[in-house]
Amino acid sequence: MTKRNQGFTLIELMIVVAIIAIIASIAIPNLLSARLNANESAAIATLKNISSAQAQCQASGVIDANNNGAGEYGFFAELSGGVGVRDASGAASTQRISPPVLSSAFSNMQAGGIGAGGVVVRSGYVFQMLLPDATAAAVTEAATGGVGASPPDAARAEVLWCCYAWPSAFGNSGKRTFFVNQGGDVLASRNTTTRYSGIGGGATLPAANAAFLAGTAGLMSSTVAANATALDGERYVVVN
Repeated sequence: MTKRNQGFTLIELMIVVAIIAIIASIAIPNLLSARLNANESAAIATLKNISSAQAQCQASGVIDANNNGAGEYGFFAELSGGVGVRDASGAASTQRISPPVLSSAFSNMQAGGIGAGGVVVRSGYVFQMLLPDATAAAVTEAATGGVGASPPDAARAEVLWCCYAWPSAFGNSGKRTFFVNQGGDVLASRNTTTRYSGIGGGATLPAANAAFLAGTAGLMSSTVAANATALDGERYVVVN
């Protein structure tokens, strides 16, 4: 009797490859979906943390550029202790928030956000802080953090701030766009039409007034589009 050669036949190998392909076609989309959900959940949690940090900053009065005893809200680099807080001239002083009310990671700024202002990229999302000028229009943070060419208005910054978060790569790192301001509610849009994504040249960025109610002036003192259509045409809903 001849001894049978051990090994797989071509048909057996093709069956194995087909089974692996079927499993991959099911598993890979599920893994991608899980990653997107994780990044979006992390973005929501980060915005809630930012909201708490702003409340602590304002209540402490550590930023008081107009010296009237009422605290002001801060930029990322100020809240994280990366730069000195604003002084009476609107420039950065030597005084830093210590201990910082926000993670030091928010001092690692990149250029290329709304108005070419500084942003922070974390867990697949781009975060940008905006403060008001004297008319309640948005002022962006410097690319290196803190006050840029135009400092925020001290009186307005006592009551107004907002922050956007959008995917660093739409469809790969996340889909939804998020927004929070001094009201404390995190809003989300499906980002299906606008598809905000990335930073810098070629990126699709939200406007500073994107999440404010359609039909308003879109200033930071305007009504936000909570469970309503915003100026960018997206519907923003409150998330938990």
